[in-house]
Amino acid sequence: MTEVIVPLAQVIVSPDDLDELGWQDQALCAQTDPEAFFPEKGGSTREAKRVCRSCEVRAECLEFALENDERFGIWGGMSERERRRLKRQAVLSHRPAEQAGRLNSYAA
Repeated sequence: MTEVIVPLAQVIVSPDDLDELGWQDQALCAQTDPEAFFPEKGGSTREAKRVCRSCEVRAECLEFALENDERFGIWGGMSERERRRLKRQAVLSHRPAEQAGRLNSYAA
């Protein structure tokens, strides 16, 4: 097994996974204060999101967070709440129109 540093966390991965995680070497968050990406509840996420906006691997980071159900921190410029909302919207947009209509009528 090979050790790879994930933004602000350490994970052991197999050599087959190295290509998929190569984007992390280019992530700007690895060069920044980790506290900005994991603020206390109610703390500002502004600085982390500013770094993410300039990062060339932002899409890969967000994809990783969504695929791995990351529940904490700023990943790909989004908070956990924003990622949950994005997932929920994706699920709703893939439902048949009739079923989505029923769900919307329950929410009303």
